[in-house]
Amino acid sequence: MVIVGHPDDADFGPAGAASAWIAAGAEGWLVCCTSGDAGGEDPNLDPLDLARAREDEQRRAAEIVGYAGVTFLHQPDGGLVNDLPLREMLVKEIRTFKPDAVFCGDPEVVIHDGGGINHTDHRAAAMAAVDAVYPAARNPMAFPWLMRDGLAAHRVRRLYLMWSNQPDVWIDVSATADRKIEALRSHASQLAEPEAVFARVRGRMSEQGERIGVASAEGYRLVVLDQDPEERSEAQVAGTTEKAGA
Repeated sequence: MVIVGHPDDADFGPAGAASAWIAAGAEGWLVCCTSGDAGGEDPNLDPLDLARAREDEQRRAAEIVGYAGVTFLHQPDGGLVNDLPLREMLVKEIRTFKPDAVFCGDPEVVIHDGGGINHTDHRAAAMAAVDAVYPAARNPMAFPWLMRDGLAAHRVRRLYLMWSNQPDVWIDVSATADRKIEALRSHASQLAEPEAVFARVRGRMSEQGERIGVASAEGYRLVVLDQDPEERSEAQVAGTTEKAGA
């Protein structure tokens, strides 16, 4: 499961890894906390029209990546808050889909290495995702009405934190780098200079790939849950290459 703040975040983020794992037989689901209704340059644009357009763009991109589906939580773009209602919605999604792994942002990042401020919605979505994974999704007494509705507690085994300043795992996306770019191409409303954006994204994947000796890779900070010490140690060795379908 991939949990992000806006439409297009997942495609700038783990689209390469998600595509690779899905191609290898995994099933993926995307959750967008907002519909991106504030993601434009024209103050006269109707936010509802923009939200509909961005949801359509994200659905097209999701088809390219191969997700089984997309959920939009319709929270306010620019006003996302890690509160109980948001965490309840995320817990419901997690208990419904029952993912082994969750991709989300790194909630500790406010300033990106090399400059740039991490969007407030990215931070809120990341922290809410982490809090939903642990402890809420696995705790039967958290949102007990979900249990009564048949959504049993679920234990996520791994968290992959994207856009981290402390990556320690790199996933080979050489075979799906083009698919990531095609997914990004779906977000026409957000791309004033698409080819320049694609060049930067390809360059970043190439830089990450050099770390593990492949053409293209995506880097993540890995949090391993519910595994024996030996497996945890092996999974968290710096420079580890995660395989498709892990």
